[in-house]
Amino acid sequence: MPATVKKAVPHIFMLLYVVVILVPFLFVLFSSFKLDNNEITQHPFGLPKSLSFDNYRETWVKAKISVYFFNSLYLAFSAAAVGVFLASAAAFAITRMKLVGVSRVIYQFVLIGMLIPGNVLFIAQYFLVRDLHILNTHWSLFLPYTAGALPFSVLLLAAFMRAIPHELEEAGTVDGMGAIRMFLKIILPLSIPSLVTVFIVNFLGNWNEYLLSNFFINKDSLRTLPTGMVGFRDAFQMNYALICTGIVFSVLPVLVLYAFLQRQIIEGLTAGSVKG
Repeated sequence: MPATVKKAVPHIFMLLYVVVILVPFLFVLFSSFKLDNNEITQHPFGLPKSLSFDNYRETWVKAKISVYFFNSLYLAFSAAAVGVFLASAAAFAITRMKLVGVSRVIYQFVLIGMLIPGNVLFIAQYFLVRDLHILNTHWSLFLPYTAGALPFSVLLLAAFMRAIPHELEEAGTVDGMGAIRMFLKIILPLSIPSLVTVFIVNFLGNWNEYLLSNFFINKDSLRTLPTGMVGFRDAFQMNYALICTGIVFSVLPVLVLYAFLQRQIIEGLTAGSVKG
């Protein structure tokens, strides 16, 4: 097989994969601008006859997607941000501080946390939030979201921080820096690619989470977007244009994050893969 053909085969498979992913999304996007079901059925993949945002206004206001959207947004963002800070502090203590035996034990303990599926802890989490009297509040989601993301976050950040030269810490020590200043002024700025990656992974997990939000939150004003979309689908199950509009709202933050931070995501995911 010629070398050019060998190089072209992976690209062909990638293009096919992109088509498989992109075509359904384009169908949803085009349908969200169409007026009714007839226009969708007559031209499923065709462009809308007119660029109208009536579906978006109706979905945002009447279907209360705005409430669910902002509930999910601030919960996913705040839990991911706090989780990244806690994980980065733990990774710094494990990889950079001179506590070899203790650090190894803590690191192994964190790795064990990755072996436990999140759904297995559901009943224990329910009793915990109930005993803390935070059931049916956003705290019942914020705390599990933050804690559940720590094992993977610590693992990825620790791999990145191990690759940072120790000479930088020695220079900081000569300048009179303590552990906290060294962490905030040297390690964190150098770890931005991995921090961004961990933040996005945690944000996506929190944004798409359904099980906990469905059982821990009963008030409609506190529901997140995944649980709100279920009620939205039941209420507008015959209006495909509005359903497609709700789907666009649900994937919009994810697309924005990937569009602006894709380089940092790739750098963070490859952290620690090459030793030099």
